[in-house]
Parts: sequence; C-alpha cells; structure tokens
Amino acid sequence: MSDNLNILVVDDEPVILKSCERILSDEGYKVESAHGGREAIIKMEQRDYDLVLTDLKMPEVDGITLIRWIRKSRPDIGIVVITGYPSQETVKDALELGIIDYVPKPFTPAVLTDVIKRAEEWMGKRIPIKEKLEEAFPPSMMTELDRVINKYKDKPGSAIPVLQRAQEIVGYLPSQIQKRIAKGLVIPPAEIHSIVSFYSFFTMKPRGDHTIRVCLGTACYVKGVETVLSKIKEVLKIGVGETTEDKKFSLETVRCLGTCGLAPVMVIDNETHGALNQRKAVEVLNRYTALNIKETEREDTETQEEQ
Repeated sequence: MSDNLNILVVDDEPVILKSCERILSDEGYKVESAHGGREAIIKMEQRDYDLVLTDLKMPEVDGITLIRWIRKSRPDIGIVVITGYPSQETVKDALELGIIDYVPKPFTPAVLTDVIKRAEEWMGKRIPIKEKLEEAFPPSMMTELDRVINKYKDKPGSAIPVLQRAQEIVGYLPSQIQKRIAKGLVIPPAEIHSIVSFYSFFTMKPRGDHTIRVCLGTACYVKGVETVLSKIKEVLKIGVGETTEDKKFSLETVRCLGTCGLAPVMVIDNETHGALNQRKAVEVLNRYTALNIKETEREDTETQEEQ
C-alpha cells in the first residue's frame, strides 16, 4: 500500500470524482479532485502531484489540452486517461502525448486500482528489487530485434508492428526492450510504454505455457469475479501479472472480454469459460495441469479422514 503517491483526479462528473477518491483513498493514496481542466491547472501551479487521472471530454479545457499543458509545464507528472467513449483519433492523440494507461468508464474498483498500481510501478514508486536488474538477452536475439527496428524506423505508424515482432522475438516487452525500440524509432519511451499498456495483447512480463485472463468488467464484478480470482491466485500460488514457478500459467486481468452475458468470465489462451464460481474455476484449471487435481484429491482425502 502506498502512502506517498499524490494523485489528482480531473473530471466534470462529481460521481466519478467521488468514486476515485473513495477507491484510491482506501488503497492509501493521497487523492484530490478538480472539476475540469482549468481548475486542474490552477491546482498544479500551486502544488506538486505524481499522477493525474483525467477525462478527455470536458467543457472549456478538455483532456487533450490539459495533457499538452502537463507535458509542457509539468513533464515529470504521470498521466492516466479515464473516460467513456473516446474516438480513435482522441486516443491516438493521448498516446502520442505519452499517457501511461487508460481506464474505461464505467470501471470497477479492481480495474482502477490495478491501473494505478501499474502506473506507480512505471514511475518507479513500487518496482520490486528483482525487477530493477536488467535481464541479459542473447546477442542473436538483440541483433534480430535491431534488424526489425531498422526495417521499420522510417515508416509512419511503425511502433505497433515493431512491438508485435519484438514480442514474438523476445516473448515479452520489459522496459529495457521498450527503451531500445523507442531509441531506434526515435520515439519517447513514454509513448512506447503507453502503447504496450493500452493494448491487452502486449505483455511486459514473461508468459507461461497458458495465459489466464480474468475479466474485471462491471458485469463480472457484480457477479463475484473477485472471489473467483482469489481462488485462482490461491491455487496457483501467484498474483496478477505473475507466472507460476513451473512456467505453466500466467495470470492477467482485463477490463472487458465482451462476453458480459457469461459473467463471471475468464479466458485461457483462446478458450472462454463463463458462469464461473470458485469450484468451476478450479475444474477448468484441472484440464490444463495435474497440479490442481492433486490439490482436489488431497482435500477429499482430508474430508474422508475427518469422517
């Protein structure tokens, strides 16, 4: 839990401001609100903030104008966009300005806190010591990556194709790979990170043989997906964003899988599993490994002994 990250939430909807204040305050963050871009600029001129969450569509000073002001006047502040239905052009503008991540409206507490924690890690507040050490990659791998970068460096809109090939080559996109790509394409590292954070098919950590994606969307949240997620973490002995020791599973959360009628939902690789509860989630995992079968058999044995 963080007690030193100062967050400014900017939105013209009072209910959004109150929700963010309540959720993030409960997580230990220092949170203030601004009812629009103009008020946010006044606040930032008077005091320092580490992170700004801003809506894009606001009267007078909109989100893009505010982000441009922050990038010019307070470039050290991290930015997360929190908005409803932005146009592709608006999102593109925000990404090019170097936002860290994006929170869709409506959001659940789990989605909001997950994004903030990842933003905090990116800004260096919560990076685990083991992740601060740069990993060594084979020279042949880096040679192939540089070949791809050189192939695309003079082509407009090359960031996503290069990142896709980089993930195929390396397996994931840690910060040092992102920085190498940014340098080769002459793009700000923050912009590369924004793209990696925004699109769910990119990952910043090594993945196991099977990738589990648990939906934290509103429908799934209302139907108890948090208890399902807790059971999965307990059984696999990993947290969100981690991979099991045997490299069998990686666990991720997503904001929406587009299958709300099946809530709660998770996807393993490309297979969707809906109407989950804790027992069904374990049964699904049993299909992929003997690990959880043994766990179930142990529990059955203990029950018989007690009888």
